[in-house]
Amino acid sequence: MKGKREISFIKRLMQVDISRNKVLLYALLVGLVTGLLSSLFRLLLTRLTTLRTISKIVGTDQYGLDWIFPIIFTFIGVWFSVFLVKKYATETAGSGIQEIEGALDGFRPIRWRKVLPVKFIASLFSLSSGLLLGREGPTVQIGANVGKMTEDIFKQPAEEDNPLISTGAAAGLASAFNAPFAGIIFVIEEMNGHFKFNFYSLAALMIGAGSADLVVRLLVGSGPVLKTTIFTFNELSGIWLFVLFGLMLSVVGLAFNKLLIISLDFFKKLKVNFVITALVIALVITGVGLFSEDMIGSGYSTITNVYRNSFTLKFLLVLFVVRFALSIVSYGSGVPGGIFTPLITLGVISGMLFGGLAQYFFPDIVTDPAIFGVAGMAGIFASTIRAPLTGLALSVEMTANYELILPLIFTAVTASVCTTILGNGPIYSILLKRVLNKQ
Repeated sequence: MKGKREISFIKRLMQVDISRNKVLLYALLVGLVTGLLSSLFRLLLTRLTTLRTISKIVGTDQYGLDWIFPIIFTFIGVWFSVFLVKKYATETAGSGIQEIEGALDGFRPIRWRKVLPVKFIASLFSLSSGLLLGREGPTVQIGANVGKMTEDIFKQPAEEDNPLISTGAAAGLASAFNAPFAGIIFVIEEMNGHFKFNFYSLAALMIGAGSADLVVRLLVGSGPVLKTTIFTFNELSGIWLFVLFGLMLSVVGLAFNKLLIISLDFFKKLKVNFVITALVIALVITGVGLFSEDMIGSGYSTITNVYRNSFTLKFLLVLFVVRFALSIVSYGSGVPGGIFTPLITLGVISGMLFGGLAQYFFPDIVTDPAIFGVAGMAGIFASTIRAPLTGLALSVEMTANYELILPLIFTAVTASVCTTILGNGPIYSILLKRVLNKQ
């Protein structure tokens, strides 16, 4: 009798191990598919974004008509993306990360058959239109839906921790920024309250993020996303400046989150036909873009130009204010797109502003203001998303500034703690509550 019980126990144990090993194999599949879709998304987005400047190609700028094509292109991008969202899959609006968190809690369905094509196509139109949105929101939601698709196709049980969905989310962030470690940390830090961890779920995250990043590097390109100076940090007497900078960013994060909700409420209650709304947005984006292309778009080229110290402090201040306002309007309009990249851009601009002033008053301590640009990426992420570890990992991986971990820690932890004291909640938790309350 005892022998039979032992044999039965060993069989059940072997079945559990086989099941868990299959999860790791499926995690690899999720990572590869997510990496492939993200690569295709990034390549198509690069091509589409250049179409906004088609007026220069066809020569209409010679006749003072260089505003026609950008307006038409932006209008079509904004209107069509919202049309797809409202018509076929409302959960694809915005970044979609809050939808994934809701799904992991069992409150929101994952309709991957609709979400995958709608999020992919609609995001291409919205992000290439000149709106201030990032590709990471779409890739995270696409990755999570790939996880659910894999789960359904192979008839895997929907476990409490949903390892394949979380693996897809990690793979999506990793493939957006060539940052696999940040993808893993993001799921652990931001979504820790939505599922449980064990050895296999953590291994699945690593496999998914790593394989997705590998595919992206093979198809799109390797190396850090942002080309910046590689800094060293030896002047410990200036560490208090990073604490002060983090305190400033805590206020910025509070303002951003509050105004983002106000913007969402405004567009939701707006009674005007969205065709008119899309046209107004197109006029504003085009007008600002004609003044300075650095004031619109996701922000990658803006970050490059800011790091080159090619702007005065006065222009940096204007650039910050304009991008801050347009980022909020872009997300609030209801189009699909993420807020990571616009936030990171704001962090770099605010860092260069703060660093420029610090260098003026403390030239012996601050040798290059750009060091605060890197710190700003981590700090503003910590104050809005309330995920300081992810902000730290993203900043380091995106710029390859591994020697700045110490000042980045002080900036990020100060920003996250102080913004919490001020009453600022994590933006995705706030957005999820709005979804669950059907606001």
